[in-house]
Amino acid sequence: MHVHEAVTSRRSTRAFLPNPVPAETIRRVLSLAARAPSGGNLQPWHIDVLAGEPLDALKALMQQRLEAGVQETPAYDIYPPALPSPWRDRRFQVAEAMYARLGIPRDDKAARRRWLANNYAFFGAPMALFCSVDRRMGPPQWSDCGMYLQTVMLLLREEGLDSCPQECWARYPETIGRTLQLPPERILFTGMSIGWADPAHPVNALETDRAPLEETVCFRGV
Repeated sequence: MHVHEAVTSRRSTRAFLPNPVPAETIRRVLSLAARAPSGGNLQPWHIDVLAGEPLDALKALMQQRLEAGVQETPAYDIYPPALPSPWRDRRFQVAEAMYARLGIPRDDKAARRRWLANNYAFFGAPMALFCSVDRRMGPPQWSDCGMYLQTVMLLLREEGLDSCPQECWARYPETIGRTLQLPPERILFTGMSIGWADPAHPVNALETDRAPLEETVCFRGV
């Protein structure tokens, strides 16, 4: 697979097949992803991978948490408060496109909450990844983690696998901290679902738009 094919075929997959991911595959992917750039070669990311019984236990725990209405103080603001346009519009458009494919109208809030709860079951994926980072790290190192995770997702595509990065896990830092036994000096950044996309599920046919080049790029002397 060429790099451009991995980039264009990567999706935030929201429905997975139950087929397990081979241990040697994820080890190969994460070994290669370590070549992602990081300033000063700090490699600030710390990765935890869950599958099998540990993953099933976390899914069951989160189902209990959600049914009980448990909420925690988020590790950070996933989106800026009072998000303005055009970013607010982009977020709204992708949400509406997703719910349209699912056949969930805007006024059916209960159905939308039920769908969002699938995040905390990893959309049925057989493997999950969590990325945490030392609290002393700053924005440049968080950026390094993003480059690392993008590298992971592209390498997963080369293996025929799919993924969904999920910053929603930052809403449950205490639960995940205890589950992963994170030391207090480390903050949870994001989770990620990993597996094979269910080709029959309508949500996986969603293809999000991207802003035209002229909207996000300024060329000078080019």
